[in-house]
Order: sequence, then C-alpha cells, then structure tokens
Amino acid sequence: MKPITLSSQERYFFTLVKDTLTINPFKDERVLLDNKIADCVFGTSNKQSIENAVVAVKDRIDALYAAGKGDFNLYCQNDRNIMEYAFTFAFFYHYRKQFDQFIQDQIEAGDKILPLPFAASAKDFLKQHGFKHDEIKKIIEESYQVRRAYYFINQIIGSSTVMKRLRADIWNNIFTHNLEIYRIYVKNRMDDFSTLILGETGTGKGAVASAIGRSGYIPFDMNSNCFTKSFIDIFISINLSQFPESLIESELFGHRKGAFTGAVNNYDGILAQCSQQGSILLDELGEISLPLQVKLLQVLQERTFYPVGSHQKERFFGRVLGATNRSIYELRHKHLFRDDFYYRLCSDIITVPPLRTRIKDDPNELYRLLQFITNKMIGKDSPQLLKLFKDEIHRNLGEHYQWPGNVRELEQCVRRILLKKEYREDDLLENANIKIELLTGIEQGTITANKLLGGYCKLLYERYGSFEKVAQLIQLDRRTVSKYIREC
Repeated sequence: MKPITLSSQERYFFTLVKDTLTINPFKDERVLLDNKIADCVFGTSNKQSIENAVVAVKDRIDALYAAGKGDFNLYCQNDRNIMEYAFTFAFFYHYRKQFDQFIQDQIEAGDKILPLPFAASAKDFLKQHGFKHDEIKKIIEESYQVRRAYYFINQIIGSSTVMKRLRADIWNNIFTHNLEIYRIYVKNRMDDFSTLILGETGTGKGAVASAIGRSGYIPFDMNSNCFTKSFIDIFISINLSQFPESLIESELFGHRKGAFTGAVNNYDGILAQCSQQGSILLDELGEISLPLQVKLLQVLQERTFYPVGSHQKERFFGRVLGATNRSIYELRHKHLFRDDFYYRLCSDIITVPPLRTRIKDDPNELYRLLQFITNKMIGKDSPQLLKLFKDEIHRNLGEHYQWPGNVRELEQCVRRILLKKEYREDDLLENANIKIELLTGIEQGTITANKLLGGYCKLLYERYGSFEKVAQLIQLDRRTVSKYIREC
C-alpha cells in the first residue's frame, strides 16, 4: 500500500497539534496555538481555547479513522512523526479526566500502588491507531507524568505575572523547554539536573519542590497495569536546620551499627531511601557546614556515598533539589557556601517571589489567595468569611502592608481573624519587619549605617541565639554586637 501523504493544509494543522503538545502549557504561546487549531477569535479564555482545540482535533482524527487513515504507520516518513503526535494528543485529551481522577485516588491511597482502572481501554485506543507494545507503554507513562505535573503545578496559585512565570519555570524544570527534547534525550537522565530553589521564608519553596518531586517519570508495568511507584513515595524532604551538626551526616548518609554512641542498629539515611525515579529536597541548604558540602558534592559528582562508620560505597539514585531562604550569593561571597558545590547544584535556579512582589504586580493577588486559603480551611467557598478577612486586613494593616512572613503569614492572619476578629502588625514579633525595613532602606538609600548594622545583628541573633556566634560571623567583638542589638 502506498504511504499516505498529508496535504499542505493537513500538515499545517497537525504540525500545530504537535507544537501544542510539546510546548509549555503555562506560557501564553500555548493559548495562541490552541486558538489557531480551533480557529478561535483572540481573547477566548485559556480553558475554552483548550476545549475548542480538543474538539477540533477530535473531529479531524475521527474523520481520518473513518476514512481508514487512523494508523500513524500508514503515513510517509516525513508525516509519520507529525501524526504520531496527533494521535497521542487525541489519546491524552480523551483520557485526561480519568488520569485526573486516578491522581486524586492515588493521593488518598498514599504510598499504596493502585492499578490504572482504564488501562485496558487505553491500550485498545492506542492499538487502534497503530501503536505497538513499547510505544503504548511509553505514551501511558508520559501522559500520566504530564497530567501529574499539570495538577501539582496548578496547586501553586496566583494570577500575577511573576506567578505565571514561576509555574512556567517549574514546568521547564520537569520537562525542559520542549517536551519532544525531553522525550528523546533526557527523560531517564533528569537525576543529573540538580536545582536550587530560592526565596524568603513562607513564600512556598516547599510547594515548588513537591510539584517537581511528585512529577517525576514513573515506569508502567503492562502486565499488572500498575505504575511501579506511587508519586507520593518518590519525593523525600529533609529540613537540615532541624538537626544538630553532629546528626545531619547520619540523617543524610545513614550509619552502621556501632559507628558512634547510640548507633545500636544500622540506619539507612535519606540518600539511601531515595528511589531511582525519586527526588530529594535538602531544605535550609544554606545552613550546612563546609565539610558536609564536600561530602554532598561527591554525591552529586559521583552518585556515591559512604554511610557513617562504613567503608562500603553505596549508590545514590534520584534528583537533588536544594532550598534556602538565605542569599546564596552572599553565602558564596562570605565563603560559607563552596563555589564548586554551587555550580554542581545550579543546573536550574528557581526563585519564588515574595508576597509583596506578587501584590505589587497584581493587587487582586491578595484576595485570590484569601479565597484559596478560606476554601482550604473550611472546605468550601464562603463570601461572608472572605469579606470579613478582606475588611479586617484593610482596616488593620492597610493596602501597603509588606507581609514579611509571606503566604505563611497570610494563612495565620486568616486564622487569627477567625478567632479574634483582628490581626494587627503590633501582634507580630518585633523582628518580623526588620528584614523588609533593611531591604527597603538599602533600595531607597535612606538607611543609616548604625541602623543597618543593628538590624543585621538582630536578625543574626534571632537565628543563632548567641552574641558570640554573631560576633564571629560579622567580625566584631561581643560587646559591640550586644550594643548594636540593644539600640536597634
């Protein structure tokens, strides 16, 4: 049978479909492509654009199938790849709601692995369009991963430009800037792409890390109709600041029985617990010592480590995400963060914007967040409570409040208003606004040297709780540090 060749019009249409499937869905270009496919007028909402495009593609695919052209292998070499993506598009959007329900079911099931309930139907759908066993397996795996990523990234809400950019950055971190490049070259090599997540306390760095970690590639077993791992199980997080220096190494690398006093059994650390498709978040990465950075550098470079008290080398599987609320550039300048460690971590750097930046970019951002928090807190929308929160924030804090605790502070603000019907800036700890005051003074050039040094000393003292430690860090004597803090 002579191979089918697409007409120029068909090739244009289905190339748009391929581009739509491979482009970042959180960028404006995706909406433009959807509108072109559906021949919509500009200004159609994102959701409606997608729905119109799905209908348009389905109509074309149904017509091809009815004409006996529904198998991508029937097409000539130049058109086969285009049609493979077109039929994959049809599959993905035919089953997207079922994938979404499966994701919800898996969240409720936790680390228990569930069978894919529509696996038989999905396999038949793809067989009808010419896909073979290995191709079917790959498409189911990729569709599940894409849908998971879309689900978890959408949990990071916000309509401001900076938040739209953040969601697009997270998608690129998972799939690169083009899904076709990801599929062909790096799908099974993402563990080599370490990432730094930067941002102030309370901005949502953990949510960003979770979205990346739970969107990793998970193989599908065609015999059992199960994915080999739960996405709940492939993401591990550890806050390094919660452990004393003497125990961090054991928590990360594990230890062997008798390695130190109290090591009565062998213990697998976080690195050993990370699966091959998994990711590990090292939170508060800026707090760890230089010797520990050297040991983690070996993990990143050689993918190996030694448990404490062992000479047996072990293999590390997984991807490393690091997060800190401290300035990574300041840490490097003060030689508290090794340059070689930084350069091994910075395959990608994602910066989570503070709440004040989000509100400045879009004043409605605050109220959308209030609506989200209210719904999350009581399980449903409540115009009455939303109005209460809006009114109290406006009355007590005003329009230009800087939200030094970011989204985390906003969540507590909502709870306090619900309990006390008020939330005042005076209720906060005195040092909560110091950082904002220092940053604003530096940006505007209005802060005095004494105020700058005093505020910085106080922030360090709140972190370390020791005049000696602060004096050591900023290279002043203890009495001078104490004086600056008292006068701040």
